[in-house]
Amino acid sequence: MNTSSALKQPRRVERLVTGQPTTDGAGVKLTRVLTQDLQQRLDPFLMLDNFASDDPKDYGAGFPNHPHRGFETVTYMIDGRMRHRDSAGHEGLLQSGGVQWMTAGRGLVHSEMPEQEAGRMEGFQLWLNLPGRDKMCPPWYRDIQSTEIPQFTTDEGVFGRVIAGHSHGVTGAVQREHTDPLYLDLHFPPGQAQFRQPLPANHNAFLYVYRGQVDVLDALGNPTAVPLHCMALLGNEGDGVVLRPSARSTAPARALLIAGKPLREPIAQYGPFVMNTREQLVEAVEDFQNGRLG
Repeated sequence: MNTSSALKQPRRVERLVTGQPTTDGAGVKLTRVLTQDLQQRLDPFLMLDNFASDDPKDYGAGFPNHPHRGFETVTYMIDGRMRHRDSAGHEGLLQSGGVQWMTAGRGLVHSEMPEQEAGRMEGFQLWLNLPGRDKMCPPWYRDIQSTEIPQFTTDEGVFGRVIAGHSHGVTGAVQREHTDPLYLDLHFPPGQAQFRQPLPANHNAFLYVYRGQVDVLDALGNPTAVPLHCMALLGNEGDGVVLRPSARSTAPARALLIAGKPLREPIAQYGPFVMNTREQLVEAVEDFQNGRLG
């Protein structure tokens, strides 16, 4: 389908953000791209982490048991194997190219542990907020194998994987009514192939480049380069986004394009708990301390 060619006012880059190196779990090294200070601007998204290493000392200890309440986690594995277990009785093996989508809802305790002792571990974890009325819903979990993720290739040769939302006539693996998330993994061929994606004007959107370098083009075709391991916040004016590999890119370009409908609700966060009020956070901590999660 070529409906996206009708964009009249592509979004421009509002701001470039460089991720911050940190550790999480039992010392897993990662880059935190979407940080807490950007939660209101990129509502309904709360966090994006990128982990990537060939050294098992950087990831081998994994993420032992820890709690969550009030939001969803979307883990996308580029390379590697990670085992999920949680207190609601779910278990699954996340493998290269696959996605683990977990709704923490009213709360659970889970672990994410590598099932490899060597080789590359690379992927992303995105936190997606839940509306206040759903924050205490029952936990839900789904493993989506690589072969289950819908795909497309545009006329210009851009390959896309649709984890959530809709693109180029393809419906993604997961849909969410209240936040309407779009989650695309885009692989650009060599050259200057363009990719166009319509976006509702009220949806917040960002691009994260994890291979090469990508240009965001404005209505006049002027490019703003988004370097490797950098996030571009896309301005909310416009009807979509136009992307292409940067001529300066020395490697095949790949990027995540993520967008969603903001909830416009208060965000109260304490570590792995994301609610609407401080009182709800206090209740979440007490429930965890008293073994009432999951």
